[in-house]
Amino acid sequence: MSRKGRGRYWFALWLAVFLLVATAVIARQKSALETAARLRRIRETRGTLEASRAELERRIRVATTAEALLPKVARLGLGLPADTAGTILVLDPPEPSR
Repeated sequence: MSRKGRGRYWFALWLAVFLLVATAVIARQKSALETAARLRRIRETRGTLEASRAELERRIRVATTAEALLPKVARLGLGLPADTAGTILVLDPPEPSR
């Protein structure tokens, strides 16, 4: 085989290697961009859920105040307990499972 023919094969081999590496790099970058977009959407969803949780906790705090509960208690005909009134519940300790 002539020297000129061997050069063509080397060139074709290196070109194939370059194309394979370039394809792998492009595929990796595409995957990274998709992952980054998915992470951004998840963070946005988390922010929305945290805001919703904060709003619900605020509503619970407002609904459990005396100002909110006293009118409901009065409508039911119940009276307010004295500050010293209370019941202590004693629970039996759970039996160990065998």
